[in-house]
Amino acid sequence: MRLRARTLLTPLALTAVLATAACGDSGSSGTGGAAANGSASGDACVPVAGDQLVVLDDDQHLQNADNVIPAVNAAAAAANPALLPTLNKVSEVLTTDDLVRMNAAVDVQRQSAEDVAAAYVADKGLAPGVSGGSGPIVVGGTSTFTESLVLANVYADVLDAAGFDATVQGVGNRELYLPALERGEIQVFPEYLSTVTEFINKQPEVNGPDAEPVASGDVDATVAALEPLADKVGLVFGTPSEATDQNAFAVTKAFADQLDISTLSELADACGDGSLTLAGPTECPTRPFCQPGLEDTYGLQFAGFTPTDTGGPLTKTAIQQGDVSIGLVFSSDGALAQG
Repeated sequence: MRLRARTLLTPLALTAVLATAACGDSGSSGTGGAAANGSASGDACVPVAGDQLVVLDDDQHLQNADNVIPAVNAAAAAANPALLPTLNKVSEVLTTDDLVRMNAAVDVQRQSAEDVAAAYVADKGLAPGVSGGSGPIVVGGTSTFTESLVLANVYADVLDAAGFDATVQGVGNRELYLPALERGEIQVFPEYLSTVTEFINKQPEVNGPDAEPVASGDVDATVAALEPLADKVGLVFGTPSEATDQNAFAVTKAFADQLDISTLSELADACGDGSLTLAGPTECPTRPFCQPGLEDTYGLQFAGFTPTDTGGPLTKTAIQQGDVSIGLVFSSDGALAQG
């Protein structure tokens, strides 16, 4: 989901949480049969401390495909034939590593979203070769979400280069901005494939709140499911980029290098002794995209679980300090940027 609530605690609170977090058998939140001190049944995959975090590739597609994709008001797209092709130029080059670096530039290096976007457009050579645009276009971006504002500015800069008069408008959450996009009050928005698919799917005028999920880890299948849903609410979508912002699982680089792994499947092959420990939100042991999904999809086994937060500072600190082997993060988190 986009617009996640992130829990920020003081260092004192962090110490308290990590000190009191219980370890349990896989699928439990601290009531299982692991040793009271959290010791594992082996030591092949015990935590390795380190400052640099790396995401292990979800090579069996446990997570839904939340690739960045341009969302456009259908009437605006029909009236401006250059609109979608121009936005698709961004999708052709945008990667998850790009998101990580741009998020780090804003959140860590304190550059402005506008400057980061302009530098990206220049670096990727996106301005030359786009043309055919005219007239005003309003690009929405979630005002409290760094990545959304950066992407909105990237879209606007490329649209300007194509001849449009693009402006960026900060907006609220999806419940507010998607209806505005449908009404044409804003014309463009950088969206996330699976999340927006399910949001539209559950709208009362589409299939309703009890609709069966149609998004999956398959990008093409999810796009195919999205297109008829979008048509019902007056939207069209461009080409999905390679870039994703979705749940991911990180380890320290030192841990990955020690085991010579880069995917979750390789982690499962290397860690059959049950010595892994996991950190994540308190609901992780019962959520299909978290601990049960890792167990069912990859066959991973865990000696213990430490409740921390949803991809926030508690989880990342627990991994970096060697308190856990692996933890739930977000794939485009600026903290993942290589130094």
